[in-house]
Amino acid sequence: MSRTRRRQTTLSAPYLRRIWLDRSRVEDWEAYPFCLPVFRHEFDQSFEAAVTIIVGENGTGKSTILEGIAGLAGFASTGGRKGFQEIDGGGIEISGDELSSALRAAWVPKVTDGWFFRAETFFSIARYLDRSAVDAAHAMEGVFGASVQQAPDYLSFSHGEGFLVFFEERCQKQGIYIFDEPESALSPARQMDFLKLLHRMDLSGHCQVIMATHAPLLMAYPNAQLLRLGKYGLEPVTVEQTDHYRVMREFCDDPRGFVEATLGE
Repeated sequence: MSRTRRRQTTLSAPYLRRIWLDRSRVEDWEAYPFCLPVFRHEFDQSFEAAVTIIVGENGTGKSTILEGIAGLAGFASTGGRKGFQEIDGGGIEISGDELSSALRAAWVPKVTDGWFFRAETFFSIARYLDRSAVDAAHAMEGVFGASVQQAPDYLSFSHGEGFLVFFEERCQKQGIYIFDEPESALSPARQMDFLKLLHRMDLSGHCQVIMATHAPLLMAYPNAQLLRLGKYGLEPVTVEQTDHYRVMREFCDDPRGFVEATLGE
């Protein structure tokens, strides 16, 4: 039986245009994630650009929102694409799975191809992809009696190089791509490489990116809808208005003085 090919759209990103919390679907406001301050008030967010970047302090709910969006797209909360099994990342104890059940979404049209990238589970997913590719290659060799194209080997690279190779190979087809702190293993130079990839995805017109980051370099992507997450929700912001930029600017102005002042607090 032949596989049904996923139908692609000729419309341009963004495909996910809006998400909002249906309060009637929340049974327990004291339970995670609905206990987070961001969900205490009306939560309703529109996506106006192909690239949306969310910034904010740890614990405000950035990853939770991404997990909720991933659930709406059919992705596993631990990362991967649609149809991927849950991956045990070892360090994720609580996820935002429950959020997706209370979210509503407006898609034009609904696109469920793509990836949900989590830094915490990258190696588990990379190991899964490497092993799957090797198994498939061995099966092909057994059928045709000849060697096939070498399988990807993400784990043979350094942490940051593995990230970039993965992004290059898996994140440029039509779809929605959710990145949770992709800079975690990237040096400043590698972050610039990631910006170039992000630009190619943006220019393609068929990739929607929703990303959470702490890196001012990534926040400065010129075509992005930059949103700051605080206790009252998401609000538009410029990179210069973020605490991340302010701290880095003060550090760059006087590195030694900045560190001495911080240690003296």
